[in-house]
Amino acid sequence: MNTLLTQYLMRAILVGSALVLVVLLALAGLFEFIAELDDVRNDYQTPQAVLYTALRLPNLAFEMMPVAVLIGSLMGLGALASHSEIIVMRASGLSVGRIAGMVACAGGVLLVFAALLGEFVGPPLDFYARDMRLNARLGQEDEQLGNATWVKDGSVYLHLERVSSEFEFGSIYLYRFNDDHSLASIGKADNSGIDDDDRWRLENLRETRFENDAVQVVESNVALQSFEVNAELLGNALAKPLSLSLRGLRSYIDYLDRNALDSSRYRSELWYRVSRTVTVLIMPMLALAFVFGSLRTGGTGSRLLIGVVIGLAYYLASEMLANSGQVFNLNPVIVSWLPATALALVTGVALARIR
Repeated sequence: MNTLLTQYLMRAILVGSALVLVVLLALAGLFEFIAELDDVRNDYQTPQAVLYTALRLPNLAFEMMPVAVLIGSLMGLGALASHSEIIVMRASGLSVGRIAGMVACAGGVLLVFAALLGEFVGPPLDFYARDMRLNARLGQEDEQLGNATWVKDGSVYLHLERVSSEFEFGSIYLYRFNDDHSLASIGKADNSGIDDDDRWRLENLRETRFENDAVQVVESNVALQSFEVNAELLGNALAKPLSLSLRGLRSYIDYLDRNALDSSRYRSELWYRVSRTVTVLIMPMLALAFVFGSLRTGGTGSRLLIGVVIGLAYYLASEMLANSGQVFNLNPVIVSWLPATALALVTGVALARIR
């Protein structure tokens, strides 16, 4: 019997959440597409803008999952409460805790879906979409394709003037420093790239070395050098934090920490994403607390309004705290988990007060 009730409650929550997510994605996709029309130029035309918007949808879905689950749960559970089905469950001997556990099963399914979406689907598609957009907007201007970037490998600083999505680079500058931070050498290669063994291939390398109050110039047609910065790390350096998976974020944070570089931006994104995923589990139980209250006799409009207000409050608070944490150098773990913790406390207190 409990299995059937669990499936029944899960179906109501999952269907409601899916419908709400589709509506939110349609609105978000429309606004994203309209914004892209202002950037149409060269090979980036309306079909490319449509493709870019479509590729961005999985990441947008992940960002909107907590709000969609809350509103969908309010709609689904509210419909059951309006027909007195939840009251019948209580009258049959089910405690609030048992019903909350059943509802949490739906939250667990949605949490797994959000985790898979945010780890394996959204980030790679978002990175591909942004790279496609950049290359299409530059058109046939091959000399401008790619991104210039700085990377550090211990005492060596690398400046890459052009990095394409295939990791083919233009000219590269190398600055080596001694342990006392004095300049040891300056080098320039006309062309560079990373081979299958993650070795750097430098073509027409000319390096000026400063040794013992003397200057020595070393030239080579092809030089193979090994740096800690491989293709994966370089791809992470080029991507925006929201275009990285959790594995990519952790790998890049480790690299930044090893090289004494600021990793607060990526650390904040990592914990913000984890807390957002966990919040998906909390939202159905928060909706259950409201359904047991005054929303039991309310209509669809009132439930929708409550869901939108709480969802917007959570989203704005999360964004504000995340940005404030980076500005004021606050602990990213505390800042990222504060909204989710507050929701969990409110949910626990609200369910405990139900008689």
